[in-house]
Amino acid sequence: MRPEGRGAWPNVCVTHMIADLGDIRSKGPGVATINAVRAQFFPMERMDVPDPLEWERVLIGGVIVLLAPVLGAALRMLLGRLSKRAEDTPWAWDDLTIRLLRDLAVVLTVVAGAWAATLTVRFQPGVRNVIASVLVAVIILAVTLALARMAAGIVTTIVLARSGVSQSVTIFANITRAVVLVVGVLVLLQSMGVSITPMLTALGVGGLAVALALQDTLANLFAGVHILASKTVVPGDYVRLTSGEEGNIVDINWRKTTIKTLSDNLVVVPNSRFADAILTNYHGPGSEMSILIQAKVAYDSDLDRVEKVVVEVGREVMTEVEGGVPDHRPLVRFHTFGEHSIDFTVILRVREYDAQFLVKHEFIKRLHARFRNEGIQIPLPTRSIVLDGEWTPSLPAQRTS
Repeated sequence: MRPEGRGAWPNVCVTHMIADLGDIRSKGPGVATINAVRAQFFPMERMDVPDPLEWERVLIGGVIVLLAPVLGAALRMLLGRLSKRAEDTPWAWDDLTIRLLRDLAVVLTVVAGAWAATLTVRFQPGVRNVIASVLVAVIILAVTLALARMAAGIVTTIVLARSGVSQSVTIFANITRAVVLVVGVLVLLQSMGVSITPMLTALGVGGLAVALALQDTLANLFAGVHILASKTVVPGDYVRLTSGEEGNIVDINWRKTTIKTLSDNLVVVPNSRFADAILTNYHGPGSEMSILIQAKVAYDSDLDRVEKVVVEVGREVMTEVEGGVPDHRPLVRFHTFGEHSIDFTVILRVREYDAQFLVKHEFIKRLHARFRNEGIQIPLPTRSIVLDGEWTPSLPAQRTS
């Protein structure tokens, strides 16, 4: 009897074919026969039955997976010894390259071992694709982290070479590290099949709101970049702000500038305020600086002899005291007729700001001793009172008992 409804015969045929295939399978034909018949009748629904795993291949794959970390650790130790030798070379690029390879040694070796084990075991294509995706993601993540560290090291090396200071300039290193990490995350998402175009659009729209909410933070960030780019000050300089803070600049990062005072305290100044402040840089244009010491002698002193003695003491201090400049010739400049003395200024020179305190200390001690030996008087404040006419002091009357 013909089934009712249009297109019923093909459905009946499909049903009979499936029943025939079930009979064939129950009679025990091989897997290949079943697949051949299914491929003949159902080319769009072809299903490959996987071959059973061979335990020998599984054992070999396990050995490969276990040996890969050992090989990676050995390679990392070898690169560690090479990095110690590279530290003795005057170039910094070989250190950064070996450090990059050392960071990637274990990860890449383990990933290569896992993929070799996958090919050896001969997983199904679907499982193999999943494993490949996971391994690619691990490689991208590891390479991104290693490149971020290397890029930060390169930027730090370049900045230090140009500025000539030993402290690390963290702001450029942090910006470079952040850029590399963001690019690496985008590549990772793209490799996993995630479309990054909508994400970039959302970030562009949301960036405006974030910029408005973080005005102070962004102001400090760009102020820090401006400070370092203009080279007005660099870490290691001794500065004094109009607000009274002074000391050596320790670090300039993305938010603040840190100043270490002479009393070993840290003063933290936001970059936006530091950039707008009026400051004196005692290391610019060079670290050497002149110091002025005020002194005075009595009116009856021989000024030529005083100048000669002061210059001799100054040369002695410049040569013997640490921090002085031996090639500098001390200068003496008389400038004021005071109420009880003739005032003058001694000009000495020191290598850096911190050295002035010891130089002043030794100069004053030695000049005082030399003036005493030479008989040069350092006057005390005196005042003479001259009275016109005769004046007889009145004495109090004696008390009588």
